[in-house]
Amino acid sequence: MEQKRKIIKASTVPVSLNVFCRDQLRELSQHYEVVAVSSPGEELDEVARREGVKTVAVPMQRHIAPMNDLVSLMRLIDCFRREKPWMVHSMTPKAGLLCMMAAWVARVPRRVHTFTGLVWPTQHGVKRLLLKTMDRLLCACATHIIPEGQGVKRDLEYGRITSKPMRVLANGNVRGIDLEHYALTPQVKAEAERLRCADKLTFVFVGRLVADKGINELVEAFDIVSRNRNDVRLVLVGGQEPTLDPLTDKTLAMIEANDNIKAVGQQGDVRPWLAAADVFVFPSYREGFPNVVIEAGAMGLPAIVTDINGSNEIVVVDQNGLIVPPRQVEPLAQAMTALADNGEMRQAMASRARKMVADRYDCNLVRHALYEFYAAIGD
Repeated sequence: MEQKRKIIKASTVPVSLNVFCRDQLRELSQHYEVVAVSSPGEELDEVARREGVKTVAVPMQRHIAPMNDLVSLMRLIDCFRREKPWMVHSMTPKAGLLCMMAAWVARVPRRVHTFTGLVWPTQHGVKRLLLKTMDRLLCACATHIIPEGQGVKRDLEYGRITSKPMRVLANGNVRGIDLEHYALTPQVKAEAERLRCADKLTFVFVGRLVADKGINELVEAFDIVSRNRNDVRLVLVGGQEPTLDPLTDKTLAMIEANDNIKAVGQQGDVRPWLAAADVFVFPSYREGFPNVVIEAGAMGLPAIVTDINGSNEIVVVDQNGLIVPPRQVEPLAQAMTALADNGEMRQAMASRARKMVADRYDCNLVRHALYEFYAAIGD
């Protein structure tokens, strides 16, 4: 019996493996010997149990920490030399840099990195230069580079990060959408009815409640929209990160003062909150390819998104949503008002949203593209 080739899938923190590689690692293990590598944590243990694959814990910091990063690099080199994989495939920024360097030192023959987003395009000065240098080093050590979407690919080309060939798999996105899960099942409908506010049109945001996601602008825009009307509400689903990327005091005060803004915290299942809403709003400053916009579309919601990578590939203006400039309050308020005022336009967008997601981002299509890629570079 022919021995299976070994693949190491790596991310900085285990939540990335747990979310982005859900069910994928188990399927891959039918054809490859799969090892999952990330920082230790309960979610890495969950990956091992659910996916049935070997896991290796290597502590890695998400932020720049030279001494800790050096220790992580040495541990990864030791791991790769022991495991002797045919391929290392990393998929988050810090794991990408450390794993590609370690795999190069360990002479792993195929070193693949998926860029799920870029930080440097929104930075300035020395920090921007440092981040670009790190991405150039990553690409120099990699043999294959996968941008998650066309926007990420354009940024890598524009920033002259690498001259190596790059390929976006399928229509972009690393995970795709499970359309059976993100659907209006009887259970989801029942819970949505409990959450719904029948006399108000509901805008919903799902994600981290941080400045980088455009929450300051969203709250201010909604305040403008709701000033002269009481038939709208804004639901914020997600947790804050006050030590990393806090909201302004002004934003927190507006949330507290406006009875039509409801912050419900992080939720284990966001489907009922999406099903109970009328419009999804995602005013993020930067993304690679945001899964939550796809999830909202699968639940039949029109979306208002900012003109950033990923979001502007998922949303087609006047088809399944509207696109506004990032970091700007007035255009966002105008788009929210337009969808609140025009029920016919809103319903037309909603009717197209799920099919547009199904045609482009079904998880089976995304996984098939990845498996074809692995097979092609194995020849």
